[in-house]
This record gives sequence, C-alpha cells and structure tokens, in this order.
Amino acid sequence: MKIEGTYKGVGNAGDVKARGPRESAAKPGAEAGSKVEVSPLASQLQQLQGTLTSVPEVDATKVGELKQAISEGRFRVNPEKVADGLLESVRQMLTAQPRQA
Repeated sequence: MKIEGTYKGVGNAGDVKARGPRESAAKPGAEAGSKVEVSPLASQLQQLQGTLTSVPEVDATKVGELKQAISEGRFRVNPEKVADGLLESVRQMLTAQPRQA
C-alpha cells in the first residue's frame, strides 16, 4: 500500500480561493429580525458584570496604608491569626477534594 504522494499540503497561498459572503447562520425557519428575550436574572447578571468591571482588583489605598505601616515599623504580624488562616485554607481544600478509595 503506497501512502506517499496522497497528502496535499495546507497553507499554500496558491490554493486559496476567494469566497463570496457567507450565507446566514440562522436556523431554517428563523425570520430576520427575530426578537430575543432575556430573563430578568440574565439582565441582573449583566448589570453586576458591568459593576464588577469598574471595581479595582486591588485596594490601592489599603496597600498604601500597609506599605506605610511596614516602613514605619507599626505593622505587627499576629502569628496565631496567620496560623488559623492557613489551617482554615487547608480544611477548605481538603473538603473540596474528592476522596480517593
């Protein structure tokens, strides 16, 4: 069985043909100008998404205050609070992880 010579390469500029405008992607029976209604929940989600895009990911004021406190030596680390936070994170990860048999 001979396989060589049957493959036609892709990406050859000479093989590209101009095409006309694509046909409508609408499903058969769909009318032009069909009306689409969005549920109230979907509308609310869109509004919330718009609100969230305007909220910065980092609170620059808080970061500035922490930098100032660190540079002035006023920032104190509470080791118990850090340990409690780490333990809580591990608990959450363990409960979210599926059990292995």
